[in-house]
Amino acid sequence: MKTTELRALSREELTAKGTDAREEIFRLRLQQSTGSLEKPSRLAELRKLVARVETLLREADLGIGAGEKRGKNKKEKA
Repeated sequence: MKTTELRALSREELTAKGTDAREEIFRLRLQQSTGSLEKPSRLAELRKLVARVETLLREADLGIGAGEKRGKNKKEKA
């Protein structure tokens, strides 16, 4: 799922999406330990999804808007 699609979700939906991804990671790691994991790249995809969700939730906590870019702050400080 792309970040733009995630930004359109509510806080509750983001939390649920992160929880679901963590549960799937758990199941896939169990499969990996038994040697029956068919698509190992799915683990990396899910870890990135969890990171995106956590980042968006943290941005919401800090009040950082979706339109703000990192470069803007550097230019304003100079």
